[in-house]
Amino acid sequence: MNKEILNAGAFVPGKHVEYPATSSGILDGLSCGVKDVFDIAGCTTGYGNPEWEKTHPVPASDASAVARLRAQGARIVGKTVTDELAFSLAGNNYHYGSPLNTAAPDRLTGGSSCGSAAAVAAGLCDIGLGTDTAGSVRAPASFCGLFGIRTSHGAIAKDGVCGLAPSFDAIGWMTRDARTLATVGDVLLPDAPVPASPQEWVSLESAWASLRDVTQHEANELLRELEPSLGKRSQLYFDLEELDKRMAAFRTLQFYEVWQELGPWVTQVQPVLGPDIRERFTAASRVTQDEYLAANKVRTEARNRLGALLEGGRVLVMPTVSAPGPKRSASVEELNAQRLADLRFLCVAGLAGLPQISVPALSVSGAPLGMSFIGAPGTDKALLALVARLEAQGALR
Repeated sequence: MNKEILNAGAFVPGKHVEYPATSSGILDGLSCGVKDVFDIAGCTTGYGNPEWEKTHPVPASDASAVARLRAQGARIVGKTVTDELAFSLAGNNYHYGSPLNTAAPDRLTGGSSCGSAAAVAAGLCDIGLGTDTAGSVRAPASFCGLFGIRTSHGAIAKDGVCGLAPSFDAIGWMTRDARTLATVGDVLLPDAPVPASPQEWVSLESAWASLRDVTQHEANELLRELEPSLGKRSQLYFDLEELDKRMAAFRTLQFYEVWQELGPWVTQVQPVLGPDIRERFTAASRVTQDEYLAANKVRTEARNRLGALLEGGRVLVMPTVSAPGPKRSASVEELNAQRLADLRFLCVAGLAGLPQISVPALSVSGAPLGMSFIGAPGTDKALLALVARLEAQGALR
């Protein structure tokens, strides 16, 4: 690789430095890039905005997720770029630029865990630690051809991690293979029995049918390749109008919580924000409590329906996002349009606090597009074991 690709713009300026493992364990020999929302002792936490770094103290200890990785042998190779205040899915930071997507250099990595995705895709580290509120691990994993997990809400402690929308914030990570993805899960996730492979799986047909630039034949061929390992699939249809209703509820809930979490700091500090982030904060400041409560009813309905669907170890299979990553030359209007289209899919697990794993699946015009496995709350390790088994059997592309 040439020097530009090796650098990839993945690391925050001045933070491409090494923090050694603190002990030996199952991650010996592996390296990790840490999204700049996690505390590392003695290193400032920037949250994608220079003013945040200036107005917050240098951490005295590691975030517990970082500490556990280091205690199992992983060395940290630096802080990776995040979208500003993690409030974006684009992977385009107004202050620090857009990391390079080596899997599709003319396209964005996606965000907000953009630097972690770029670092793993470029081979700069083995593990990209991130957070996922609206899709900030799943979307970059899809756009960069990586394996990525959003864990069940609340499965991993978030102490020492910058918050965005607390009822959605979840820790996740990306790797280049399913085995490493599962090994990290053995470190970070609570112990849980791993049941036998699911006897039933369900594909979200309305999502597959609405993919951009993917024919129904291509989607069916992909799903048929899973049948020797997973058995015959059942089919589930959500009207796109229902997905749009859920997406609108998700945005309302997220925006309301974002303003409660970060609004006081934004109001007091008046930081310089990128135009898209500033516009999003303005919209967040206008969400009323009545709107929040109405949207919460939609969330409850979604949780109940998905909970019933995933009983007994069923797994839902769907595209991770609506299309490959946006072109680096995309206009603000194009980025916003894809963000909304992607959120239609990403909100399915987000609203219900479900674990979701994105795996490389399709190539569209030479760019990656991921497929996802979604399970019931707390089935994270079962999903990781399933994906690792599918990889070992050659059932994944």
